[in-house]
Amino acid sequence: MITPAHLHPGDTIAIISTARKVERDYVEKAIDIFEGWGLNVKTGKHLFSEYNQFAGTDEQRALDLQEMLDDDAVRAIICARGGYGTVRIIDRIDFSQFARKPKWIAGFSDVTVLHSHIHQNFGIETLHSMMPVNLKNDNPHNALDSLRSALFGEYSGFSFPVHPMNSPGNCKGLLTGGNLSILYSLTGSASDINTEGKILMIEDLDEYLYHLDRMMMNLKRSGKLEKLAGLLVGGMTEMNDNPSPFGKIPEEIILETVKEYDYPVFFSAPVGHISENRVLILGRESEMVSDENVTLHQ
Repeated sequence: MITPAHLHPGDTIAIISTARKVERDYVEKAIDIFEGWGLNVKTGKHLFSEYNQFAGTDEQRALDLQEMLDDDAVRAIICARGGYGTVRIIDRIDFSQFARKPKWIAGFSDVTVLHSHIHQNFGIETLHSMMPVNLKNDNPHNALDSLRSALFGEYSGFSFPVHPMNSPGNCKGLLTGGNLSILYSLTGSASDINTEGKILMIEDLDEYLYHLDRMMMNLKRSGKLEKLAGLLVGGMTEMNDNPSPFGKIPEEIILETVKEYDYPVFFSAPVGHISENRVLILGRESEMVSDENVTLHQ
């Protein structure tokens, strides 16, 4: 995998939205923070456009992404928010200039489309990270600090408590994954990921438990769970159930799906739709070590 150049004070980053429409307040707050890091900030021409639930039409969102990918002065692209919409534009994008001069792409949730497409087709590391929309809550200091340190080349991973339902062990492998619903939706497409020998991270928000089971079964039946080095589970946040209960909690659903495989499973990693949402360098050769805590080394 290729590592984009790390940032230095005075470099320029861009903020765009490839998915849902964006509220100006969150972007302005993010700009203040990024400028406080010594960076210059460029925003997409259509960042605040609106077309139904989207940040502009498919064409407008694609134009913003294409412009920032092709602009050599832009050293990193921060996606303003997720939602839905990146899959509608991914096949419009020409990644040839980006492949010649890689730059950091940062975001999570719907941005998993970009992470997966870039990893599978171009072998370039990206950042699974918080986004400006997350600043609508109290400042997520750990999430912000990890984004800054990753962009500036100072990041090495994090530790978190051992979950009682973990399948313990240690593992090494290239880290991949992202939002489970998005990974599920990309199956069989040009953006589908190869997970063999890798540490797979999954997280999700506001899904029904039966649908979590459905998605896990899809990953299993498509071969994505069989030959993992390890499974890292982030926030399974605000999960729902029907009046007739599904009968299992998220951890039980996941463990049942992978019970026949011999690799460690780590729950409650501080990533995903939670205020912590630490950075993961997707595409980076990584190590998971379980001791008093679970530690991700990147």
